[in-house]
Amino acid sequence: MKKTLLLALLLGALGGTHAQTTTVASPDKNVVLKTQLAANGTVSYSVSYKKTTFVEPSTLGFSLSRPKTMLTQFSLVSIDSATVDETWKPVWGEVNQIRNHYKALTLTLKDKAGIVVKVAFRVFNEGVGFRYEFPKQEHLNHFVVADELTQINLAGDYKAFWIPGDYDTNEYLYNTTPLSQVDAVAAAAKETDIALKSVIGPNVIQVPLMLKTPTGMYINLHEAALVNYPVMHLALDKKTFTLTSHLVPDAVGNKAYLQTPFSTPWRTINVSDKATDILASKMILNLNEPSKIMDVSWIKPQKFIGMWWEMHVGKATWEKASGKHGANTANVKTYIDFAAQHGFDGVLVEGWNEGWEDWFGNWKENVFDFITPYPDYNTKELTEYARQKGVRIIMHHETSGAVTNYERWMDKAFRYMQDNHMNTVKTGYVGRIIPRGEHHDGQWMVNHYERVAQKAAEYKIMVEAHEPAHPTGLHRTYPNWLANEAARGNEFNNAPKLGLVPEHETILPFTRLMGGPMDYTPGFFHFQLNQYDASRTTRVRTTLAKQLALYVTMYSPLQMAGDFPENFNKHLDAFQFIKDVPVDWDDTKVLAAEPGDFVTIARKAKGKPNWFLGAISDENARTSILNFDFLEEGATYQATIYRDGEGADWQTNPEAYEIEKMTVTNKTTLSIRLAKGGGCAISIIKQ
Repeated sequence: MKKTLLLALLLGALGGTHAQTTTVASPDKNVVLKTQLAANGTVSYSVSYKKTTFVEPSTLGFSLSRPKTMLTQFSLVSIDSATVDETWKPVWGEVNQIRNHYKALTLTLKDKAGIVVKVAFRVFNEGVGFRYEFPKQEHLNHFVVADELTQINLAGDYKAFWIPGDYDTNEYLYNTTPLSQVDAVAAAAKETDIALKSVIGPNVIQVPLMLKTPTGMYINLHEAALVNYPVMHLALDKKTFTLTSHLVPDAVGNKAYLQTPFSTPWRTINVSDKATDILASKMILNLNEPSKIMDVSWIKPQKFIGMWWEMHVGKATWEKASGKHGANTANVKTYIDFAAQHGFDGVLVEGWNEGWEDWFGNWKENVFDFITPYPDYNTKELTEYARQKGVRIIMHHETSGAVTNYERWMDKAFRYMQDNHMNTVKTGYVGRIIPRGEHHDGQWMVNHYERVAQKAAEYKIMVEAHEPAHPTGLHRTYPNWLANEAARGNEFNNAPKLGLVPEHETILPFTRLMGGPMDYTPGFFHFQLNQYDASRTTRVRTTLAKQLALYVTMYSPLQMAGDFPENFNKHLDAFQFIKDVPVDWDDTKVLAAEPGDFVTIARKAKGKPNWFLGAISDENARTSILNFDFLEEGATYQATIYRDGEGADWQTNPEAYEIEKMTVTNKTTLSIRLAKGGGCAISIIKQ
């Protein structure tokens, strides 16, 4: 690391009464950060890309309720800069090596009461990250945040892909409007399928927020390294297009209880004139801390099926009292058999434990104990059955929002898993949170999600969380935290009202997946969801070929095949792609992308020369031109192409697909038709 003190600027800032300006450019000079300390003590920043300012001067600061003070006017103590250029290897991921290259700037500031605050900026080729740092100091020890006053003052009425600000859910469909037309309350009112909503207001929206300017600049706003702090939403001023941080409060209205030294999460601004660059960015990961788990040998990406979808479509129930209990020993054995036959790593079982009869909607604390199975579910027998077939049961811990209860049981629950040869758990947080008055996205719950990852690591257990706060790259710090839901996933195909729409999967990579892998549960082969209940009108709104492509475009090291074994058995030729596609990668190439329209990605298998490609479309049919120049020069590959068949259409003919094989090289170019709501998946095996 090269570090220099900007002496001339420092002396001028300390000695003068005029505004002081500092400018830092990214390593490639395209992204330029400008900070300013005004004569009245206000600190602001602006950001430009290729000489176009897209974030106008935006102020920084805090309101504290203890001590009661406003941290908005400062004097400058010092300025430091540095250049960092290093590489690191993730435990698992989309690439096998990540470059961390940025220019750093840190402003050390002091307010009139003597409180010291540092603002640390990092300027990457991909954008800017910044955070507040409160060092150990005489005038500030314990403190309570009333509000964070961070602004992002956008330069125009940009096209936005947004969901309503909500303290308890991010399971909304995305809206695509100019910022001036945001109405979060109206959008939320349409969402009658979401179990728990805590809508903030008409002009508050969530991050990650994807934006596009009229000139074709792509901007993504999010946060990184969310630790011991509430989730940040954004309050929009539709006249000035200024976004102001809105933190999730606790039960008494405070935002965060902190002690120095403390650093906030990073506020992130990705920018490019290419949509593909936004998806390829590793800036958020680079802003997270390295792994806190020293021995990572036990952490393994996985592919699994689940005794799960039965309950969503009416074939079975979670609770035993209904007489249709799905998680019984005989039924689960059929899933284990299927997983073993096709080389899957695990079987997720939901509804295995007592308590489902009154689990939802009662704000009840003692719902599950996480170690007591229903009488018709023989844990020991299934554990041994699975072990003999080389498969593991994946544990399900639904808390029903009773988080204090889960924390009391965690040690026993994880020991129970160890005793039964289980090394992966799916947690769930459906419903209102206990402690009562807390929210899914508040500081208390953010700390809980981290505690689960830490506690699970003690028992060498991998975690995926449903209904958590949005991910912010913490899978770098806790690589046993494999995935999260934290968005509208495939289970909403069965939602009776809005469900999912074909463009959804083309927006999620630009929004939810910016923070980390998603357990989206792709892999549906039966599309009209009245298979076991004739009264159901819900359906999956994609083609079968698109379901295959999602295994490449929707990244996760924990991939589920969502449908029933009997539905897969009807299309075993197409199911072959799900069997073949890896869940861990050495390299990723984002070949084409436009939020809301299409995404095409190619990935190279971990430790192998083989590639897999996925291309998906929205509700429109289109032709995708695939250039194979990412392949090794001079090598020959066999491509197996799973494409939409003649007449394929998500509404009228979703199961039409074709499979063809051909030889390809890095000189090959293919023209592939994607149907409405369609896609294409290709395995590319080196010869």
